[in-house]
Amino acid sequence: MATRLETDSMGEVQLPEGALFGAQTQRALNHAGIVPGRGMPAAFLHALALIKAAAARANAEVGALTPAVAKAIADAAESVVAGQHDDAFPVPVFQTGSGTSSNMNMNEVLANLATRSLGERVHPNDEVNCSQSSNDVVPSATALAAAQEIHATLRPALEGLEAVLLRRGAELQAVLKTGRTHLMDAMPVTLGFELCTWAAQLQDCRQRLADLQPRLCALPIGGSAVGTGVNVPSGYVRALLDVLSERVGLPLTAAAQPATRMAGQETAAECSACLRSIALVLIKMSNDLRWMNSGPLAGLGEVQLEALQPGSSIMPGKVNPVIPEAVLMAATEVLGNDATVVMAAQSGNFQLNVMLPLLADKLLGSIALLTGSCASMTDCINGLQPLADQAAATLARNPVLVTALNPEIGYEAAAAIAKRALNEGRPVLDVALEDTDLPRETLLRLLDPGPLARGERGE
Repeated sequence: MATRLETDSMGEVQLPEGALFGAQTQRALNHAGIVPGRGMPAAFLHALALIKAAAARANAEVGALTPAVAKAIADAAESVVAGQHDDAFPVPVFQTGSGTSSNMNMNEVLANLATRSLGERVHPNDEVNCSQSSNDVVPSATALAAAQEIHATLRPALEGLEAVLLRRGAELQAVLKTGRTHLMDAMPVTLGFELCTWAAQLQDCRQRLADLQPRLCALPIGGSAVGTGVNVPSGYVRALLDVLSERVGLPLTAAAQPATRMAGQETAAECSACLRSIALVLIKMSNDLRWMNSGPLAGLGEVQLEALQPGSSIMPGKVNPVIPEAVLMAATEVLGNDATVVMAAQSGNFQLNVMLPLLADKLLGSIALLTGSCASMTDCINGLQPLADQAAATLARNPVLVTALNPEIGYEAAAAIAKRALNEGRPVLDVALEDTDLPRETLLRLLDPGPLARGERGE
């Protein structure tokens, strides 16, 4: 491989001739032995480039950079945001804990691109990194990337899943089925009720994300090395946030105390907790669907999911609940990511957290997993078909229907009817006719599963 020689503050470094990055990136690669091919998420790198573009323009506004240099840097950064140079960022997740290697990777790439367009050397530290530190830029890029991905991809995916759940829920409000607690038969519900309940759970999750947004969008930019703003010119932070907010369409603000987002990562942990809540809802949905779809003969057989592929390499005709099982795995990974985020968030020492790259990787990974899971689950719910006759037949044999007789005959008498009906394999109505003085019309009204599923007493 053809190489070129570059020099940084530590001396000379050999690196590939055509590489857009420079000496400090190569030094990071020389010691990237844990998982060399696992780079930082594209969403993080693009958010970092957006910050660099806004910083360049802000530095020009406050007189820290010439307009020509600032424009060259900003234009180079926008080309990175557009995905034109994704292969120029090989620094892996497992690097120095501040993310300095990734920050310098970006600085060097932008400096080389700006140098080419301007025709004079642009310095990666003095100009691209002007008024910045890895310690404020990297957590800012993580928060910005998370806010962008939640706004642009996860929120629409959640809304789409909620919408299909509510639509199918309305369609299936008349499909009666057995409710279950402890996996045991309970009072009746409708299939529509269950779907609408899932939608309500997701709405709560979406509200948590909305409540989080002001904190997630409060960036530590301008905190510089230790949160005190050293070497940051007056007016720079306000100018940067104005430019960046307009560029990304989010209400970005400056953290009241930048160190709270540099040494502390509680907001990132809160964001991960919001993502975890979505994963928990998806896990419940997936497991409920697997149970209701179980069978076709020896299971519950209350719904039929769309047949997507053969379910066995040896058992002909077997079809499995592919999407719920795939979503279960993705959601389980989100739970694991959340545990990692929490462990990373507690790694703040004095003025800096030292697991920032890992935190960014897991947080953004969870957003991507949940976005895809919601889209897949939307397709699954769209293809769901009720097996209403099977569900109704099971419900008709449910001895727990006798609960509706409690106000008329008391709990103990009702329990005796339920036990006898179950032991003899007979409908509750028939046993109640024999063991109570209530007229048939009254029993039919009280034991009607339709009103019971709606929380009524059939009056």
